[in-house]
Amino acid sequence: MEEDVRGFFAPVHRALTEPILLGGAPRTVAIANGTLAGAVGLGLRLWIAGLVIWAIGHFAAVWAAKRDAQFVDVGRRHLRYPAHMDV
Repeated sequence: MEEDVRGFFAPVHRALTEPILLGGAPRTVAIANGTLAGAVGLGLRLWIAGLVIWAIGHFAAVWAAKRDAQFVDVGRRHLRYPAHMDV
């Protein structure tokens, strides 16, 4: 019963199923975090504050991505829909 049908085989590559992570954090969050830390560190010349912002932001993003790699998409979807059943 479990035989392959000729012509109906489609390989699914690993790159299509795994989330895109930079250093363990989602790509969009890592880029936004690095941009903010770079703006503070280079633009305002607050090097230590920029490094602290980057380290805390990256640690938080990696921590959240380990629990749910799609947390950014879930958060966006949550904010898009209005609350119908407020208490």
